[in-house]
Amino acid sequence: FTIQAVGMGDKLASANNSVDIEWWQRARQIEKGYTYENRLSELTYKISGDGTDYLSANKDDSKDVPERLEWIAFKNQFFSSVFLADANFEKTKLVSKMDVQGSGYIKDYSAEMSTKFDPSGQEPTKLYFYFGPNHYKTLSAVGNELDKEWELNRLVYLGWPLIRWINKWFTINIFDWLSGWGLSMGIVLLLMTLIVKIVVFPATWKTYISSAKMRVLKPKIDEINKKYPKQEDAMKKQQEVMGLYSQYGVSPMGGCLPMLIQFPILMALFMFVPSAIELRQQSFLWADDLSTYDAIINFPFHIPFMGSHLSLFCLLMTVTNILNTKYMMQQQDTGANPQMAAMKWMSYLMPVMFLFILNDYPSGLNYYYFLSTLISVATTLVMRKMTDEEALLAQLEANKKDPKKMKKTGFAARLEAMQKQQEQMMKERQNRK
Repeated sequence: FTIQAVGMGDKLASANNSVDIEWWQRARQIEKGYTYENRLSELTYKISGDGTDYLSANKDDSKDVPERLEWIAFKNQFFSSVFLADANFEKTKLVSKMDVQGSGYIKDYSAEMSTKFDPSGQEPTKLYFYFGPNHYKTLSAVGNELDKEWELNRLVYLGWPLIRWINKWFTINIFDWLSGWGLSMGIVLLLMTLIVKIVVFPATWKTYISSAKMRVLKPKIDEINKKYPKQEDAMKKQQEVMGLYSQYGVSPMGGCLPMLIQFPILMALFMFVPSAIELRQQSFLWADDLSTYDAIINFPFHIPFMGSHLSLFCLLMTVTNILNTKYMMQQQDTGANPQMAAMKWMSYLMPVMFLFILNDYPSGLNYYYFLSTLISVATTLVMRKMTDEEALLAQLEANKKDPKKMKKTGFAARLEAMQKQQEQMMKERQNRK
């Protein structure tokens, strides 16, 4: 819409070159879960020639913005009201207040700003509204017919820069392709999870083989531990262990890089699912809406951090994680090492913490997490069945005899050099004494 002065040349001074605007909205609670909808409902704005920013979603917040703004959005979890100005907004004051749970509302938004105005009426003030879904491709297309690059797709949170890039070019396109088959959203999420697991499988295999090599060498490590039982010999023990790994061409850090490579891809879907409006009001199995929690039990009281319900997909995800942790811990000898025993305790505690953290999260997200963990367990079991540990040990013995493969890895060589340097310093200190 436009604001234009018509026949008001003698009524408006030439100094009246701006128009003040007040805009407000009391945003209703639209979704079932107040806690999660409140977390994703925030007053967002786009700085001219720069990125987006937002007021706090978890408390009352206000801000006087000195920069020029291209647009201001009153955002709910899945829908937004956006106010845009051709000449940008200036002198902007933004306010976001939280409404109490049970009131039927999420946030109280308000904005005061000004924009360019021509009192002569020769140049109209052009303004735009967008009322619609927070759908990435829909928002990306807004303004195209006007040759505007408003970047409203920033209203859909897709994660940190690298993860956002993966979601933008991989996750969204695969998701749209699968959705076009007319499948239920539960099946689409299952296929998406399988595709992601296939993509990261080479890195998963490298991580597993690295851990398998460490496992078959464990009896030799145990012999070194028996050789140096005293605490003061810890450095010698560590040095000999690193020497053993070097002899067999094994790097203790060999499984870390593959894990780091696959982590952003696995996290991309974790970030995408809560923002996907396609899951809104889509049922699957017992969950009547994959965009919110699937309460199997409603409590007549409130449990701290958990709420007044128990989500079944969240419970299944927790149980699967505990079983996965138990299986992984059975592959390690943690009894003789107090630090490993403490780590084992923490590994069991984390899934229980997730039960409280993710209980209010969308059932679609917990469903994905459950599927991802379940497929990981199945993949590990299959890889364990397929691995001939005697043949793997024989291969490592062959590496030991091959001079080319006995060369230390960069990490092992640096660690051994540091240990020798520390050992030399300790000897010099003892000689001085």
